[in-house]
Amino acid sequence: MSMGQSPTPGRFVQCANCRKTLFLAEFLRDLKVCGHCGHHHRLTWQERVEATFDPGTFEETDTGLRSVDPLEFPEYREKHVAAMAKTGMADSVVGGRARIEGRRVSVAVADFHFMGGSMGSVAGEKVTRALERGCDELMPVVAFCASGGARMQEGLLSLMQMAKTTAAVERCRSEGVPFIAVFTDPTMAGVLASYASVADVILAEPRALVGFAGARVSKQAQVVKAPDDFQTAEFCLRAGMVDAIVHRRELRDHLGRLVGALGAHLAPKEALVG
Repeated sequence: MSMGQSPTPGRFVQCANCRKTLFLAEFLRDLKVCGHCGHHHRLTWQERVEATFDPGTFEETDTGLRSVDPLEFPEYREKHVAAMAKTGMADSVVGGRARIEGRRVSVAVADFHFMGGSMGSVAGEKVTRALERGCDELMPVVAFCASGGARMQEGLLSLMQMAKTTAAVERCRSEGVPFIAVFTDPTMAGVLASYASVADVILAEPRALVGFAGARVSKQAQVVKAPDDFQTAEFCLRAGMVDAIVHRRELRDHLGRLVGALGAHLAPKEALVG
């Protein structure tokens, strides 16, 4: 159910973290943040767009891109088709243009509900095109990250997206186009190790899982005991990897200020509306 829809009166949901029972209407009103423990539940890409950008301004691009099965990986086709049917998406990232506080932005939004938000060739291409679109059309780029990492079913083609997306970020930097990344739960592995970590400004939602290797692998490699909040946004903030942790209800305003401040040199003021 979209956050903009009217829920059936009396319906309830359970918080995935504290297990408290929540009124569905209040849960959606609060952008799927638990009113008891503050847990930020995962959003679909549509909910993310609705919560972040000016109403009616999002324009999806690159809708015809589709992943293939170059390795003929067992059951990949079936899983990909099932994910498309379940989510209504073509792949784990949706790209496009939008406005925030009247200012034009190029957008890439990852959705964990599609195969764990994994980055295959199409997801990487959409992120790359969002970055290149920012350069070509002189507008800031905003990317929402939500991924378990590279898509193993596409092998090296998936890993190549790390280099490709990072090169696109460097083009933005060389041309003075600001790139803002938002870490949501989870931001892991190949996505973290590529375009996500080299943004000009990195924001994160509270308690978002952020790391390279999974918890079990990381634990095996530890020489000393890791802090209790290891691989969370809060740990990354203390380590200097994240610039700010922003509650979801404040994220739109925060992004609006950043886009306005960092992108003011890209377009004349009269081009911001219309």
